[in-house]
Amino acid sequence: MTVNIKKCTLEDLHKLQEISYETFNETFKHHNSPENMSAYLERTFNLKQLEKELSNISSQFFFVYFNKEVAGYLKVNTDDAQSEEMGDESLEIERIYIKNKFQKQRLGKYLLNKAMEMAMESNKKKIWLGVWEKNKNAIAFYKKMGFVQNGAHSFYMGDEEQIDFIMTKTLI
Repeated sequence: MTVNIKKCTLEDLHKLQEISYETFNETFKHHNSPENMSAYLERTFNLKQLEKELSNISSQFFFVYFNKEVAGYLKVNTDDAQSEEMGDESLEIERIYIKNKFQKQRLGKYLLNKAMEMAMESNKKKIWLGVWEKNKNAIAFYKKMGFVQNGAHSFYMGDEEQIDFIMTKTLI
């Protein structure tokens, strides 16, 4: 088993869109209407939006490869790219998604460790993320990794308001 991480560039735009659609669909399609899923996927993962995010110097994407196949990805934000105002001493994990067929390979932990490493190298004091309140497996994973819930915010799936828990981990 070999696991590698590669930073995404604009050349990866189409591959990033493909894995974004696939992993988000696998994770959430059973919990949302087809209309709301379609609206969200089109708004969030269209090529123009992904290109804008890839071009932002305060956002970074990484593919994780499992035996040379893209198995998932990570998106982190700092500074004004964060989806909530958390200050300059914070790094946001906006997305960690792993394809279903690669679940239970510890790839989520691998990506989380990459994000924590990046935060520490940048002298960030805190790492944080938003996780859907009904995603019990993810919440349990983040708690196991030392995150605590300390807030919540609204997240819109199409026209449906949902709640994301904000979870943080102090690094220093």
